[in-house]
Amino acid sequence: MPITVNLDVMLARRKMRSKELAERIGITEQNVSLLKSGKVKGVRFDTLALICEALDCQPGDILEYRDDDAANEPARRARG
Repeated sequence: MPITVNLDVMLARRKMRSKELAERIGITEQNVSLLKSGKVKGVRFDTLALICEALDCQPGDILEYRDDDAANEPARRARG
């Protein structure tokens, strides 16, 4: 998947545990774990906003787009 979740990186930078984040934003530790592992198909904007507020960061600090299919880049550029 081209979207990478860097929540574990931000937690480490802020020296915060998943349990503390879960308590601050009102979700379970299990849901924080699922977010950290990237095993979710989506995240609500209000949850993302609470995470950003708790970690004093921007959504781009947590979510990152990586083109896993870089080998097809020349073909994509040629098309359009």
